[in-house]
Amino acid sequence: MATRAAYIFAEEELQYHFNADHPFKQKRLMLTRDLLQALGSLPGERIVRPRAAKPDELLAIHTARYIEVVKALSAENPRPDWVDWAGKYGLDTEDTPFFPRMHQAASLIAGGSITAADLVMSGQAVHALHLGGGLHHAMPNRGSGFCVYNDAAIAIAYLRRNYGARVLYIDTDVHHGDGVQACFYSEPDVCTFSIHETGNYLFPGTGAATERGEGLGFGACYNMPVEPFTEDESWLENFQACAEKITEVFKPDVIVSQHGCDAHYFDPLSHIHCSMRIYLEMPRLIHALAHRFCNGRWIALGGGGYDIWRVVPRAWSLVWLVMAGHPLPEKLAEHPFTPLPQEWLKKWQPESPVPLPRTWLDDKKAWEIIPRQQEITAKNRRTKEIALNHIT
Repeated sequence: MATRAAYIFAEEELQYHFNADHPFKQKRLMLTRDLLQALGSLPGERIVRPRAAKPDELLAIHTARYIEVVKALSAENPRPDWVDWAGKYGLDTEDTPFFPRMHQAASLIAGGSITAADLVMSGQAVHALHLGGGLHHAMPNRGSGFCVYNDAAIAIAYLRRNYGARVLYIDTDVHHGDGVQACFYSEPDVCTFSIHETGNYLFPGTGAATERGEGLGFGACYNMPVEPFTEDESWLENFQACAEKITEVFKPDVIVSQHGCDAHYFDPLSHIHCSMRIYLEMPRLIHALAHRFCNGRWIALGGGGYDIWRVVPRAWSLVWLVMAGHPLPEKLAEHPFTPLPQEWLKKWQPESPVPLPRTWLDDKKAWEIIPRQQEITAKNRRTKEIALNHIT
């Protein structure tokens, strides 16, 4: 009998590490795992070790030359001639600098998302969560936006090749899922939907509502760019309307979702003013859609999230709790200020540079009031109409 949900994790995934000053910090994986274990919701038998992606699996998305450069730059001291190539392949930037054992770490992350795909499609699990994944910005021949190999695209290509599945990709990261969109822009059996802050003010600058796919893939690409300072109600209104309509029309065999949690008020890299409420409601909706249209088949990945203390562990834990059928998500609808486990707070507060939150959802009383909410809400609704105006 299939387990309800599988949790893909290995501590070796923490080796995906650019440098000490980089905002992408994999300690968030440990913080999330510890929070779930402190809650008693992550038994050891649910944890599955990832495998490394095989060369042909990487080649389904990335060019042979790019993989060759990544491997060469993964040496402890790469040869100068290889370092000279780094700039051409996006691996010498402040965002995505090469680092030792980069290929090995990125291959393990890509393989973790494939592991999740196999568990779900083989029937060993109904849902699978791989929080180390979700590196959605990498392009076929270029690293970008903290991403070396695009594990989400690699897993989708694997689902297409090995299972012939129609795949709906839902991206909730505050940054547009540009790499995944680009990889499948002309593919009619992969539908991409990304909700994100408008690219007018935020990396990567893409993801307009008018980006709809090309060739046979026209109409299988949807973007919902929201205005800076969008709050919970408007974010959720537009996410729900788009996700429900797109899933109903596309009729996928499986949903792959990316759960970047950087649209939160506390996140330092964006301008959206949402609370933990959206990170409760979005996985609940995706879960319902998976059961309504895909016999429950749902593969969820991590992604962005740069307040690793106050935001990421709670947001990512909520995805797992929804997947695993834990009662807490339902309880939070009535009791939003349910306390976090004292064991977790006691363990991690001494390391945290900020006071850790004490409850699962946020008390927003002390947050800055945004005066233009009516205008922002109206603009987001107009954008939603543009995003959906070609759907049939």
